[in-house]
Amino acid sequence: MSKTVVIDPVTRIEGHAKISVYLDDAGEVEDARFHVVEFRGFEKFCEGRPMWEMAGITARICGICPVSHLLASAKTGDKIQAVQIPPAGEKLRRMMNLGQITQSHALSFFHLSSPDFLLGWDSDPAKRNVFGLIAADPDLARSGIRLRQFGQKVIELLGAKKIHPAWAVPGGVRTPLTEEGRNWIRDRLPESRQTIDTALGLFKDLLDRFETEVNTFGEFPSLFMGLVGKDGVWEHYGGHLRFTDSEGNIVADNLSEDDYEEYLGEAVEPWSYLKFPYYKPMGYPDGIYRVGPLARLNICSKMGTPAADKELQEFRDRAGGVATSSFYYHYARLIEILAALERIEQLVNDPDVISERTRAIAGINNLEGIGVSEAPRGTLFHHYQVDKNGLIKKVNLIIATGQNNLAMNKTVTQIAKHYIHGNEIPEGMLNRVEAGIRAFDPCLSCSTHAAGQMPLHIELVGADGSLLNQVYRH
Repeated sequence: MSKTVVIDPVTRIEGHAKISVYLDDAGEVEDARFHVVEFRGFEKFCEGRPMWEMAGITARICGICPVSHLLASAKTGDKIQAVQIPPAGEKLRRMMNLGQITQSHALSFFHLSSPDFLLGWDSDPAKRNVFGLIAADPDLARSGIRLRQFGQKVIELLGAKKIHPAWAVPGGVRTPLTEEGRNWIRDRLPESRQTIDTALGLFKDLLDRFETEVNTFGEFPSLFMGLVGKDGVWEHYGGHLRFTDSEGNIVADNLSEDDYEEYLGEAVEPWSYLKFPYYKPMGYPDGIYRVGPLARLNICSKMGTPAADKELQEFRDRAGGVATSSFYYHYARLIEILAALERIEQLVNDPDVISERTRAIAGINNLEGIGVSEAPRGTLFHHYQVDKNGLIKKVNLIIATGQNNLAMNKTVTQIAKHYIHGNEIPEGMLNRVEAGIRAFDPCLSCSTHAAGQMPLHIELVGADGSLLNQVYRH
């Protein structure tokens, strides 16, 4: 008799979801699904709002990555106003996004994932969290907290708030960086660099112990998509879109966000509120692609800063070329933090960041606009249609986590097939299935977290729908 194992909720991710693992008559995994069980409705209730409010409204989608929506929305507003923002406005937006990448990646690595690496996949789940990490390695935990604080402070110094700053607007930004803020960033950069150097060294030392995880946590061929700049350099704000394959070949290049509907499709499934984007020329589901840190490192020619370029070469050497294992998302995040810190150091010494000319003023000149930016988790699209008064008529948001949806489902299935055999499923095996999802650092809503351990409910359901067994982890 076939059975179903349900993991609900998935822990140490941002939002609410569950995993169903389907067993065949022999007790082997037949399939697995990653369900997103929340419905937010932002696209619908933005209708009728003035375009100028959209940056502030859509930033409320998430408490972890509000800057990502803030910038993508502001860039969409630039298109609708048909303005070229001042150089200072772009550089300041870039600095805020680099702060966002730093704080979000630090949260993912140190708070959500490192308890697995450092305390063990099979360790006591009551202690396998950031508090357990603090007890086991207080210096590392403290450094991770302060690194995230650095990124949050950069956001606050620019936008006056760590979360949901009403700062980036169509046409630019409201205010420049102050001299006091500039000095604070300069003073804290060395400590942040030391922390990320330590974390990179630690993770690379651990990689040799994780050969099984590298080979089973989402190791499969797919396309990769993201922004690249001039000559293919790593990009997080501007540039153009590129697709590459698992061999490193460029599949499509110099793509504009304005044409995204020509190359991106959005499929839906009845068992999840999260859409399933795919690369249209290859169809659904063959057009599976990944976005985010792993994709950005795979598609770029170089990082564009000295230390990060050196780390990128080692990353590729360790991966044997293109990194196709989703476990390498963790490694890629650390390299992106390093690149972000190097670029913040460049920008903080640029005179434009304290210039008062930060915004271009204009009215409604286009009735449609599409903006794109790289969120920590991957490429983010905002698409607005407005009337002549700038009131929103239609909104479409394509978020990074959605674009990784096919890959997350494939990852869960691969892990489950490797670790789950029969009805007895040890805690450590369940944690590995969840860890496959955490590798993508999915951001499913406004980022709900529990202090300590979240409950886990597992159900075994027979083919006839009867409940065979259930376990609660409190």
